[in-house]
Amino acid sequence: MPADPWRLHGGAIAAAAHSFGIPVSDWLDLSTGISPHSYPVPPLPLQTWHCLPDAGATARLQAVAASYYGAPGPTCVLPVAGTQAAIQWLPRILGPAQDVAILAPTYAEHARAWAAAGHRVHTVARVEDIPSACRTLVIVNPNNPDGRVLTAAQVLALAERHCVVVDEAFADVMPEVSVAGHCDRAPLIVLRSIGKFFGLAGLRLGFVIAAPALIAQLAEAQGPWAVSGPALAIGSEALVDAGWIAAARASLARAAHRLDALLAAAGLTVIGGTDLFRLATDADARGLFDHLARNGILVRPFTDQPQWLRFGLPGDDAAFARLEAALRSRPAVTLGLLRAVDT
Repeated sequence: MPADPWRLHGGAIAAAAHSFGIPVSDWLDLSTGISPHSYPVPPLPLQTWHCLPDAGATARLQAVAASYYGAPGPTCVLPVAGTQAAIQWLPRILGPAQDVAILAPTYAEHARAWAAAGHRVHTVARVEDIPSACRTLVIVNPNNPDGRVLTAAQVLALAERHCVVVDEAFADVMPEVSVAGHCDRAPLIVLRSIGKFFGLAGLRLGFVIAAPALIAQLAEAQGPWAVSGPALAIGSEALVDAGWIAAARASLARAAHRLDALLAAAGLTVIGGTDLFRLATDADARGLFDHLARNGILVRPFTDQPQWLRFGLPGDDAAFARLEAALRSRPAVTLGLLRAVDT
């Protein structure tokens, strides 16, 4: 656990509980971009838990995922035990050591994994700043934490000049930005996640979508039975549930709009995000983080951007009310300046 709670990573409820002396069960966790509404996991046959995953279950999920993500075909899709696993493997497979550009600020594990594999990492704020020596480019699209978006056409144009790794963990709420349908191109690799939009981060299920030759190489690297039988079964159900998916997109959009209004009423400035999280600035973000934490509400701080706080979506009226009450009780804010938010 970090000595300074300001350095807590998203989802670090146990560490926050220890730091602030509040039981884990009493926290409202708004520190991640995980949907507060999980896909309703269906009951699974005992055999799914008892037996090793079989090739048929993997093949079914590959076909379902190819259809949902618009991939060229099942041979372009590899189920993995969460996209974090692929983030670790890709820098080791896409060798030898090279110059790699990462569009930043973004999810820090990308830079960490490429550097750990011996590559020379360059973080850039704009695609125009990519050093000419960089053969590989890593983009999170839509981006975490600011919601920056490149259009599919922009990403495909970059793939004409670089091997582009696109982390589309939050693209379920903006499917039009995805380039998964073009991954039969050799220098384009897409990562997708079940954890964020479907609210199933604990399932540890994600996908690499790429040219079949690279998929075969990654499959060999991860070995047999890398994805559990229950994950294969649940993923196969979730990705074909068109009704739930459409309703979830609409619900998340409404909640994001409501959160924007609440944060603005509290004097924060919303500067970006997606329908799964919002990024706001505040002159005393550290003080606000501490105040919310002392009220059992965890949000995401950023040591390199101390004016930023990222807010996940409250899951229901009670959670919205709890956040609003905590914001209103902030000592540094005059309550009379806060306008009511229509809930």
